[in-house]
Amino acid sequence: MRDRPLQGLSVVEGSAFVAAPSGGMTLAQLGADVIRFDQIGGGIDHKRWPLTENGASLYWNGLNKGKRSIALNLRDPEAQDLLSALIAKAGNFITNFPTKGWLDYGELSAQREDLVMVSIIGSHDGTTAVDYTVNCAIGYPNATGFPDDPRPINNVVPAWDLMCGQMAALGLLAADRYRFQTGHGDLVTLALTDVALAAAGMLGAIAEAQINQTERPPIGNDLYGAYGTDFVTKDGRRVMVVAISPKQWRGLQEATSTTSQVNELASTLGVDFSDEGERFLARDELTQLFLPWFEERTFLEVSNSLDDHGVCWGPYQSFMELADEDERCSTENPLFADLEQPGVGRHLVPGSPLAFSQIQDRGAATAPLLGEHTEQILSEDLGLTPAAIGSLIDRGIAARI
Repeated sequence: MRDRPLQGLSVVEGSAFVAAPSGGMTLAQLGADVIRFDQIGGGIDHKRWPLTENGASLYWNGLNKGKRSIALNLRDPEAQDLLSALIAKAGNFITNFPTKGWLDYGELSAQREDLVMVSIIGSHDGTTAVDYTVNCAIGYPNATGFPDDPRPINNVVPAWDLMCGQMAALGLLAADRYRFQTGHGDLVTLALTDVALAAAGMLGAIAEAQINQTERPPIGNDLYGAYGTDFVTKDGRRVMVVAISPKQWRGLQEATSTTSQVNELASTLGVDFSDEGERFLARDELTQLFLPWFEERTFLEVSNSLDDHGVCWGPYQSFMELADEDERCSTENPLFADLEQPGVGRHLVPGSPLAFSQIQDRGAATAPLLGEHTEQILSEDLGLTPAAIGSLIDRGIAARI
């Protein structure tokens, strides 16, 4: 089996929260040597919830798996010089810190002309933004929720941050490719707001507003533009059913024994349900046809029949139900490894979702302790002597864990 695809790529990461750390972790899972630097004692995200009973951040650990960690006094000019040298040696830098002073691209590239740097910012005009302030402005919260409740609903998943992290990783690799072709480095600026705007544009939401001059209303758990909705089974379990393809649509009718009733409804309404848009417009009437079948059967009966008929569906689950009951969230899935995270305990750790046919290792790894590799990096990567490292520690510029 081959090494992971990014073996040999070195990246330095200066980051906090989700976007930049998730981008760096994506590169680490694919084999890159990613070094994250932090303030001694931890940055603003080091103790972010969720926490274990002993105060360890599952959030921080979850976003920094497979990296090396160096902790320095970032306010000290000597520490800044060391990190500048480390960035120059790696040749690749990803950050969502303000790129001014010693972190300015001009300052850093003076030490290495072909430096690749990805800078994540809030908005293209330099104003501050985080996922939750971006999300509220994009329009989706107004289209989320139920028709009888006018309040917008925020997404609890920081989707734009996660997408931004993947775009940051892609941007770094694209700039690295450009450097390979031309010999030149580049500064890649990535605005979180632009990630969300691009997504809204790709999905047609911006054009819909401009061309159709209509607002998309909240429709509960229904699937916009096709047939999909949730049902509650006889024993109180809730499932989501989606019928987009012709096969899925036929399977749902066959599973619920409603084919003739659906045909009668189509005739009454004068529509063709082979058109998914027509299914969406008649979703309330269609749901009333399917509803009794779900209400009369247990979750097990429903799941077996839907599977037998090739219906696309999924159960509503809590995080605990996911971890305890879903085989996809277990070591039966090659995505996961069962690892002992120092300071936390043993739990499932995902690697990269990318499964390469010639590479078995998915990059599942534990996160480092804060500053775990400080002395190693100062010695092996920057060539400092033990005496020089000891002096840095004695003067509070570096920390020994």
